[in-house]
Amino acid sequence: MDWNSKIDKSWSLFLDRDGVVNTRLVDDYVKNINEFEFMPGVLDAFGIFAEKFGKIIIVTNQQGVGKGIMTMNDVAKVHDFMLKEIENQKGRVDAIYVCPQLKSDPNNFRKPSPKMAYMAQHDFPEIDLEKSIMVGDMNSDLEFGKNCGMYTVFVGDEPIKIRPDAKYKSLFDFAKILK
Repeated sequence: MDWNSKIDKSWSLFLDRDGVVNTRLVDDYVKNINEFEFMPGVLDAFGIFAEKFGKIIIVTNQQGVGKGIMTMNDVAKVHDFMLKEIENQKGRVDAIYVCPQLKSDPNNFRKPSPKMAYMAQHDFPEIDLEKSIMVGDMNSDLEFGKNCGMYTVFVGDEPIKIRPDAKYKSLFDFAKILK
């Protein structure tokens, strides 16, 4: 896909959080703002995204809540901090969808389930999943995007099993091609 020529305000961008927007904590969860660290260039990337995309959505699995390691209030405080920093840099996020459930919960809506995308479509009926891009750093993110009919972008250098439509070293590297 020629990203630059096709993307306009009718497109939506879906982003994973941990490992894409902020540094992923190995075998742990971001439980407070002191543990939240933006990946290099991410704040600049959000400024580019705000100019290009009609909707910017974060979809994040936060199983640490289901495990009792943190609360939804803890997650909300981290997201409030993240949103303020993004807005201070002329970026925006239109909504954040969080799945706090355990993988073992039979009614969970964790990625790769498309349910968080359907929630976003319910809240923003203008979202066309076929005119959406999912950016993630895990197989479940790419599967989520494919389950929704989105273009998929992998960021990072970890080995993956799912083949993305495009691959970049970082979210900022992806954003730079959109300028």
